[in-house]
Amino acid sequence: MLELRPICENCGKKLPPNSTEAMICTFECTFCTECVHDILHNVCPNCGGGFERRPVRPLEKLVKNPPKQEPYLKPVDFEKFQSLLLKNRNVDPSMR
Repeated sequence: MLELRPICENCGKKLPPNSTEAMICTFECTFCTECVHDILHNVCPNCGGGFERRPVRPLEKLVKNPPKQEPYLKPVDFEKFQSLLLKNRNVDPSMR
């Protein structure tokens, strides 16, 4: 089951289950669209993969499969991220 994380890992912006601003990588790292586009440039700082919009879970399914409640805030260490960003920024995620 896809884990619906409640905030952007980098900036802490709230991303409720019905948010259309939540972006995830293949490992479900969760960031807001602003961080993905303006800061991360579609490169996950944890795995180097790209991002896709997180699907919205239907309301009736949230009762049985609720979103995660514990926030996970891990602001990006830009010094460490630079090499991963430079390596992947201009490479299509399907080719990384």
